[in-house]
Amino acid sequence: MTSLLAELRGLSVSYPTAGRTAFALREVHLDIAMGERLAIIGESGSGKTTLALALASILPPQARLAGRIDWPGLARAPVAGRDVGFVFQDPGSSLNPVMRIGEQVAEGARRHLGLGRSAGLERALSLLQRVRIPDPEAALRGYPHQFSGGQRQRIAIACAIAARPRLLIADEPTSALDMVVQAEIVRLLDGLVREEGMTLVFITHDIGLASGFADRIAVFRDGALVEAGATREILAKPAQAYTRSLIAAHIDFASPRLIEPA
Repeated sequence: MTSLLAELRGLSVSYPTAGRTAFALREVHLDIAMGERLAIIGESGSGKTTLALALASILPPQARLAGRIDWPGLARAPVAGRDVGFVFQDPGSSLNPVMRIGEQVAEGARRHLGLGRSAGLERALSLLQRVRIPDPEAALRGYPHQFSGGQRQRIAIACAIAARPRLLIADEPTSALDMVVQAEIVRLLDGLVREEGMTLVFITHDIGLASGFADRIAVFRDGALVEAGATREILAKPAQAYTRSLIAAHIDFASPRLIEPA
């Protein structure tokens, strides 16, 4: 059995603009191993989110994709929500403000696992417990505005893993949170992917945040992959000046953001 979940070969994504074509990704070659925790690092505009959307098959309709993404670990094209779970940067925009939390968390399980309403709510309760939402029984009946930002992100994670996806993509999931809550969310994601045997693609501009738990780091700049490798190797001997500048800007080895795996 192959150890690769996905292979990106010459992947490019562009958008038509007035009189020209704007590239968000250029000729990306990248392997994603099953069960690994891969951090995608880069500044704003480096192509990180575009890569995530391409992996999840949720690029906007005007996007033009060239190259290919193969899925040897699935032996078929992935189904968004079923095979790929997605945690967005802002849970306030990804959660429905007028829908009860229990129904939102249960939705993916009902749609993709064929659960009925009662079984779906049982699954939702279990997931809220796993992501450590206080009083999960009451939370099932609540609405997003009744929860803190960190709690809403935990609920969004529960929604993303409801159908037991093989790949979980977290796109800047901690950028709007304070440093203590950032560390809690990273520990939560790390624990969940280990327990479920999922693959994690964690997207961030902060190499320090990812360095404590990612197995590998892939560095992007201006839509191109500039280097990739094992986390310890990238931190110890970065090949590119751009990577060295990211490390210098973000890494503080006395910082509590470096999350030691459980």
